[in-house]
Amino acid sequence: MPPYDPSTFPPFAVTVDLVVLTVRRHALCALVVRRGESPFRGRWALPGGFVRADEDLAAAAARELVEETGLCAHDPAAPDLGNGAHLEQLATYGDPGRDPRMRVVSVAHLALAPDLPAPRAGGDANSARWAPVEDLLGPGGGFARDGEQSAPLAFDHARILDDGVERARSKIEYSSLATAFCPPEFTVGELRRVYEAVWGVVLDPRNFHRKVTGTPGFLVPSGGTTTRQGGRPAQLFRAGAATVLNPPMLRPEV
Repeated sequence: MPPYDPSTFPPFAVTVDLVVLTVRRHALCALVVRRGESPFRGRWALPGGFVRADEDLAAAAARELVEETGLCAHDPAAPDLGNGAHLEQLATYGDPGRDPRMRVVSVAHLALAPDLPAPRAGGDANSARWAPVEDLLGPGGGFARDGEQSAPLAFDHARILDDGVERARSKIEYSSLATAFCPPEFTVGELRRVYEAVWGVVLDPRNFHRKVTGTPGFLVPSGGTTTRQGGRPAQLFRAGAATVLNPPMLRPEV
């Protein structure tokens, strides 16, 4: 093997950025943190950080999720511990000017979680909160809270968030990933509201019930009922073994 001199190549850093989505109050929300350090100090951004020399990308994404928010990533095939998020790699972003500090390549990850309480800020995150995706990606191109001046998300995070939202919208068409937004046991009505929030549409309850209960392996009756939605007791289900939906749940045209 010929001699190899790493100094002949320009150095660059690798980060992970997290698109963490949940459904709160029937709206699709994303996790954002107010940056506590430069660059973009005081601006809202997606949670994330630099990859350490001794960890792989998935481990870095899971670590940043815990450090900045208090949320834990879990294997969707493993038992739900009540404070977990489905985590998968989304895309890589490497525009030379995306970070003013130096050349930084970001490997973004998508995390989906049930409705959770207010996250805990940590690391270099000054504060953390759930914000409606509609506000973060609105036509004004900026986001603000508590009377502060509206400003775009830091770095290229608006683009990353938009890509993550579209990934979620597409994946719940042909996979069982919508159940990652639900608690371990849920009603068909609660699952329908997930689809409505992610897609931004209103679905016919009877037609939706027929489709999801008729898709092999999608839902499994848990044997219980609940009145948490009010009215008559509703049957509870849990996610089945199917990972690919056949037929798929096609997104309505709007």
